[in-house]
Amino acid sequence: MSENEESGVNKFLLAIDVGNTNTTVGLFQGDELKTDWRLTTHAERTADEIGMWLLQLLEWEGVQPEDLLGVAVSSVVPPMDPCLREGVVRYLGRQPFFVEPGIQSDMPLLVDTPQDLGADRLCDAVAAYEIYGGPCIVLDFGTALTWEVVSADGEYLGGAIAPGPGVTAAALSSKTAKLPQVAMAPPERVIGKGTVDSIQSGLFYGYLGAVEGVTRRILDELGDATVVATGGLAAAFGEHSDLIEHVDADLTLKGLRLLWLKNRMAP
Repeated sequence: MSENEESGVNKFLLAIDVGNTNTTVGLFQGDELKTDWRLTTHAERTADEIGMWLLQLLEWEGVQPEDLLGVAVSSVVPPMDPCLREGVVRYLGRQPFFVEPGIQSDMPLLVDTPQDLGADRLCDAVAAYEIYGGPCIVLDFGTALTWEVVSADGEYLGGAIAPGPGVTAAALSSKTAKLPQVAMAPPERVIGKGTVDSIQSGLFYGYLGAVEGVTRRILDELGDATVVATGGLAAAFGEHSDLIEHVDADLTLKGLRLLWLKNRMAP
C-alpha cells in the first residue's frame, strides 16, 4: 500500500446504505461527505446493474475505482447483498465491508439478541454517540421508525420500532375506499377544512404525538439524554418537536464510515 493510500490523501470511501425503500450512496474524503445520492431500492438488480450504476456515480464526481480506499455497506435487504457484493468486486475491484454480526463496533450491545440488530440501527447509534455524546436517543424516520438508546458510557441499551410515516400514510389509503394517499407533511392548521388537509393533520400531528410519546417514556426510564433525529422526514418533525435537539440527515452514512474505520484499524 502506498503512502498516499495509507494516509488517505486524495482517496475516498464509498458508503452504501441499503434501506427498504431507498438506497443512499455517500462519497467520503476523510471525514467530509463530499456528495451523496438517493435511489430507489430494487432487490432484483443484477450484479452488473449495480456495478455499472456505482461506476456511473463515481464518474460524475471524477473518481476512479483506484481512488477508493474502500467500500462500506449497511443493508437491511438481505436478498440484494450477494449481487451488491459481486458488483462491487467486479466493477470497483474492492472487497466491500458489510456491517454484520461480529464486526468491531466498540459499543457493547446490551440486548437479548445482538445478532438481530439492524445494520442501520448500529450505524445510527455509533454515529450519534461519537458526534453528540451519551446518553442519547436516535430517531430514524425511515420505512420503519426506530429509536436507538445509548448510555453515557457508550453502551447500546435497546430501542423501539414502529411503522414509518410513509407506511402509516399508505395503510390509511389502502384500507379505506375513498380516502386518498397524501404526503406526510404539516398542514397550515390542525383543524382541516377539507379531506386532504384533514388527513395531513391527523397523520402528521398524530404521528408527532406518537413520536414524542415514546420518546418521553424512554426519557422517563433513561433520564436526561440528547435526542437526535435522522431520515427522510426528520427535519419536518424536528421543526415541530420540543424534544428533538439535533437533525442530522447523514447520520447513518457517518456511522457506516466510523464502523469501516474501526474494522480497518482493528488488529
